[in-house]
Amino acid sequence: MDARTHPGPRRIALMNQKGGVGKTTTTVNIAAAIAELGTPVLLVDLDPQAHASLHLGVDDSSEATSVYDILLDPTEIFDAPIEVKPNLWLLRSETDLAAAETELSQETDRYARLREALEAVEDRFGFVLLDCPPSLGLLTLNGLNAAQEVLIPMQAQFLALQGVGKLLETVQLVSQQLNPDLRVSGIVLCMFDGQTTHAQEVVADLEAYLESQRETETPWRGAKLYQPPIRRNIKLAECPSFGQTIFEYAPWAPGAADYRRIAEALLAEHGGAPSEPSKDDASAPAAVEAGIAPAEAQHAEPVEQAEADHPAPASDAGSPRADEREDGAGEDEPPTPEIRVMPAEHAARESDAERGA
Repeated sequence: MDARTHPGPRRIALMNQKGGVGKTTTTVNIAAAIAELGTPVLLVDLDPQAHASLHLGVDDSSEATSVYDILLDPTEIFDAPIEVKPNLWLLRSETDLAAAETELSQETDRYARLREALEAVEDRFGFVLLDCPPSLGLLTLNGLNAAQEVLIPMQAQFLALQGVGKLLETVQLVSQQLNPDLRVSGIVLCMFDGQTTHAQEVVADLEAYLESQRETETPWRGAKLYQPPIRRNIKLAECPSFGQTIFEYAPWAPGAADYRRIAEALLAEHGGAPSEPSKDDASAPAAVEAGIAPAEAQHAEPVEQAEADHPAPASDAGSPRADEREDGAGEDEPPTPEIRVMPAEHAARESDAERGA
């Protein structure tokens, strides 16, 4: 049965083998938006850098049970989740999590431990979101084995489009060997500027590829491009340094409106929220019934004026903490599924500023 319409908890792994694409920002803010809309959410931080935990104000000094403890002993799950916000629970990470791969290397059930733990408590939540590290190792494989579906955050850039093929091949291998129920539910575009020709061309190619897969037997045959894309917004980069989500730090910002719309779409699929746009989101791009909008309609809206009208909260905090890392994919990457990409002359239109985004 499709997890999007199943009455039980919905387990979603957010994954991208490239760092710095907005994966942790997306995981935290979608979780916060779903919680704000009244559905209990468990966020599982599987990255040893613990950026999702830091984003929610929980650091290594916390004495709460971590994912590392759970992987060593799944029975410790019952008191492990921390309620960090109303309806939002966190299974925190810590730097010791990096040692789990070595310590569990000889265990026959090493890829099933997280799934076993989550199944014991998942009825307490409507959604379980897993923030996977940007590498294909024991931690990511535990996340993919525990999930029902994969949500891919990515940027609308040529190289990111090429990387989607690697990612889809990874999901297919995991579905064949570990988790036959795993599928790709869709893609969320992050740091989006729809006013550039390059972004529009990447979106068009991505839409065409997803549509071409509808009649295949791949795990991504039902994948869609979630709307709206997350507009480029400096407030999303600032809020982790305050240990806050975008809804606490700058609830009026475009990023808050966009993530709220994504959360509403996920809840509507799950039968838990209306599919109508939020009242405070009149400026967000309209969602199409199938979840895919024409590329030319996806224009990023200016945010400078909104930020000028609503200055950031005063604080003595220093520069914002980076919420993503730039780790590459593993060395032994599987072959790339054939994806139609833009001609080279289109890719050449990308400006130096876009390449550095």
